[in-house]
Amino acid sequence: MNPLLKKQLFKTFSQMIDDLNGLGEIEMFLRDFFDDAELEKYIKRMAVAYWLKKGRDKDNIKRNLLATPGEILDAEKLLKKDGVKLALKKIEAEEWANVWAEKIKNFTKK
Repeated sequence: MNPLLKKQLFKTFSQMIDDLNGLGEIEMFLRDFFDDAELEKYIKRMAVAYWLKKGRDKDNIKRNLLATPGEILDAEKLLKKDGVKLALKKIEAEEWANVWAEKIKNFTKK
């Protein structure tokens, strides 16, 4: 893709997400835009990063999130990136930890 076009499309995509009104619209977009496997991949990536940041044991993460060593390594690298650090702060600020832990716990029971 042309780099200038890519930059403009990225800005347009980012603005579209910013324009969504509230959690309901964002969830609707994510469910409609990503297929189940893609959505799970990105949710899992964020959950692994979050749990690593919180000091969870890697074996616990593997067991509960069914994360591979590669997924854990990728998440460790993400922890150094400013955008991911910001996102994790947002999660912590809104106390998503309990919500994610419960959702992940319920997901692994299936």
